[in-house]
Amino acid sequence: MWSCDIGIDLGTANTLVYHKGRGIVLQEPSVVAINIDSGKILAVGEEAKLMIGRTPGNITAIRPLKDGVIADFDIAKVMLQNFIRKTMASIRSVKWVKPRVVVGIPSCITSVEKKAIIDAALQAGAKEAFLIEEPLAAAIGAKLPIIEPVGNMVVDIGGGTTDVAIVSLGGIVASNSTKIAGNEMDEAITRFIKQKYNLLIGERTAENIKITIGTALPLQEELQMPVAGRDLATGLPRTINFSSAETYTALRDSVKQIADVVKQTIESCPPELVSDILERGIVLAGGVALLRNIDSMLAQETGVPVVVAENALTAVAEGTGIALEEIEIYKRILKDKRFAS
Repeated sequence: MWSCDIGIDLGTANTLVYHKGRGIVLQEPSVVAINIDSGKILAVGEEAKLMIGRTPGNITAIRPLKDGVIADFDIAKVMLQNFIRKTMASIRSVKWVKPRVVVGIPSCITSVEKKAIIDAALQAGAKEAFLIEEPLAAAIGAKLPIIEPVGNMVVDIGGGTTDVAIVSLGGIVASNSTKIAGNEMDEAITRFIKQKYNLLIGERTAENIKITIGTALPLQEELQMPVAGRDLATGLPRTINFSSAETYTALRDSVKQIADVVKQTIESCPPELVSDILERGIVLAGGVALLRNIDSMLAQETGVPVVVAENALTAVAEGTGIALEEIEIYKRILKDKRFAS
């Protein structure tokens, strides 16, 4: 019989669910489509994301998380409930059994925000709810020896936040966070195209540009792609050719701010751990870790070797699940536990 324990990377852009014994079993956008007039939920996840920018006036696609925290509790609860039920339906064919759940959270959120996430998980059907900071979860998922007395540095760049942490002996020794992350990069591309070409593009188009030709450093061989939008002068559709050099210019300020946060964290690191970080390097996780040359850019800025985790996209989700699988090892890390009545 399968265990019911699941780990959740509840991200601003995407939610991933890890099932104990099976790995990642669900990966969907953190989006809910709702009918404004009736309040009825129309779609959740991938189906809802397809509606962004394409819905009639009475339907809106909502991201219930903003900057890594719950902005709309009721919608977040519905989304979590949908994902938990979908996960349980995929792994069990017998009577519903409430799962134990570990949720990855940004290291900077308040106790009120932590309580909201625990409440959402419990009301969505969890038997027990635990929280773990995303940098710790990413480090566990990336197979770093965080329990040992050595320094490990993790930079988790998600959709809503960038979390930076230096971890040793199972705890965070120094940390920092910024709201400059994937969503802000998408907005930077949108602003750049609007200012340079007087063209308005949608959220999904900006994200596609970032993924397809985005880069943190100039490329030797420039990439290009067609980008369609609405001409703000005529109101009519127009297509331009957009280059990787332009994405570099558009993203330059964002990646520089991330580099500054990484440097600030290193500066606050105890001297005893600095040599460990120089030797072991910085590990990148999160979707934006896959941005071209962001590892090289951070290495240039910090003077420290930087590597992208092999499982960068799923490291946090896998870390939440591993922490639950090996709870005796990581129980000191799992915090803010609350039991359902």
